[in-house]
Amino acid sequence: MEGSIIMSDPIHILSLGAGVQSSTLALMAAWGEVPGLPIPTAAIFADTQDEPASVYRWLDQLIGFINAAPYPFPVHIVSRGRLSESTLKMRVSKKGGLFSSTDVPFFTKNDDGVAGKITNRGCTFDFKISPILKKSRELGAVPRKKKEGNRVHVVQWIGISLDEIYRMKPSRDWWAESIWPLVDLRMNRHDCKRWMQEKGYPEPPRSSCVYCPYHNNHEWRRLRDEEPEEFAKAIEFERNLQETKSATSNFKSTPFLHRSLVPLDQVDLSTDEDRGQGMLSFFNNECEGICGV
Repeated sequence: MEGSIIMSDPIHILSLGAGVQSSTLALMAAWGEVPGLPIPTAAIFADTQDEPASVYRWLDQLIGFINAAPYPFPVHIVSRGRLSESTLKMRVSKKGGLFSSTDVPFFTKNDDGVAGKITNRGCTFDFKISPILKKSRELGAVPRKKKEGNRVHVVQWIGISLDEIYRMKPSRDWWAESIWPLVDLRMNRHDCKRWMQEKGYPEPPRSSCVYCPYHNNHEWRRLRDEEPEEFAKAIEFERNLQETKSATSNFKSTPFLHRSLVPLDQVDLSTDEDRGQGMLSFFNNECEGICGV
């Protein structure tokens, strides 16, 4: 009919954190085992350039597994740059004061011993969510401005499992719709591990920056014992962070990566079994499933 508008279906994009859940979801999609949904147009991994070596090795393996599965799809790797460099970069305010970014949600201690916590999660939004959304807009050919009667251009798959249902948050963008296929399938983290094992895939490592303050003691120990070079990077980052913050005009506290407010190379990691708490308990419902799932 003359004057009619042909509306195409939205593309489906999988937000790949490269942890257990999102890796499982990606491989399930590549095997055609996500009922009711099409094969994703693509998956997108946002690289902070500060993940441990084990994550990058796994990401290479995962891409190979996806390509070898019955229904392969491309995996795009995007990056805004190195998060640690951005955090340590000294900047000058309009009034001439020195400051640096507080992208990383580290712990703090004032001179009088009062403990605190940086709640800004710029690392997640600026270095994970934002690059994924930018690439999604590109793949979905999303117009710059919303038009009257416009449609959803991108369906974003988020790899949150049933045991993390409290992390589910709707999309903030008019052009995107978020869905959580693992929740719909009633799959928890254990179910994801079991699926991977039954298919003969190795268990993915935890995906997060080497210096992430949300590491629990188990993860700090794993990093120290299994990837000592990466643990050394975290120690160096903490020292550089403390040096940078001490030179700023607007920050009077000392930053720490460990919640004990002790330098990372001095923290006693030998006796803490996390008191029954897993890593995700420290996210306080802020993470939307982009970083490490």
